[in-house]
Amino acid sequence: MLLLGGAMTAARALRAQQKAMPVIGFLSGASPAPTAPYVAAFRQGLSETGYVEGQNVAIEYRWAEGRYDRLPALAADLVGRKVDVIATGSTAAVLAAKGATSTTPIVFFGGGDVVGSGLVASLAHPGGNLTGFSVLGVELMAKRLELLSDLVPQAQVIAILVNPNSPVAERMIGDVGEAARAKGLQLHVLKAGNESEIDAAFATLVQLKAGALVFVPDPFFNSRRDQLAALASHYAVPSIYASREFATAGGLISYGPSLTGIWRQVGIYAGRILGGAKPADLPVQQPATFELVVNLKTANTLGLTVPPSILARADEVIE
Repeated sequence: MLLLGGAMTAARALRAQQKAMPVIGFLSGASPAPTAPYVAAFRQGLSETGYVEGQNVAIEYRWAEGRYDRLPALAADLVGRKVDVIATGSTAAVLAAKGATSTTPIVFFGGGDVVGSGLVASLAHPGGNLTGFSVLGVELMAKRLELLSDLVPQAQVIAILVNPNSPVAERMIGDVGEAARAKGLQLHVLKAGNESEIDAAFATLVQLKAGALVFVPDPFFNSRRDQLAALASHYAVPSIYASREFATAGGLISYGPSLTGIWRQVGIYAGRILGGAKPADLPVQQPATFELVVNLKTANTLGLTVPPSILARADEVIE
């Protein structure tokens, strides 16, 4: 009986210890493998606040793998498991998390107007249970179009590839369309939300005789960056992307914030909230620096000469 009593006491103590370990819910619209560098950066940020996965914090991962309709159920599952914080990226995932809870703290990485969309009251004082990092989607799309036009000035017909399943797809189309009209360019919109639609989009690209392609940032595309860069090379279409990972995968040029850098900051915010900080008191931040990466090897394959003005501004040139 003494042995049994001791075992029960030890079991209760173990359960109490396990319950005391905070749990983070990591909600993603993408797939695990392509997201691994961002998860590593997130863990790095957590460790900088004193939290190490498996030692004093647990992380439960939920992956929609490009099927954004699964996100609300995945978010609800995390809330049902009473996680202490939800970390998430992309507008679709953030909206799903917000729809699942008004109390569990949420740290997000998203694009677009987070104030106008109602995610937070203001950047300086978010107000509710959400805070995080916002990327200037409109301004960056116009800048990417400008860079691509400078790189391929002869291209008067340009296409954009957008995921129609994204809640910001139509707004992005409108923003790029406005920037294209300002430069006197003809713009075609191609949509791809699954594997078969990607192939169909590139086939249409050839029929339209588009001289260049702009990728609208999206987790679904990011999960298939190797495939997309290879298709752009196969069809010999100069393309610009939102992150350096595309350029290192063989894409021509990329312009945008460091995704690993932002995910590290998301980890830091999550750790600060676990330490007692309130999301309402942590200002929503925006990246102050952006990376321009040029793949000269791809440019040579496409027969393009990269202007010295672009090379001089590049943060990295891949040869």
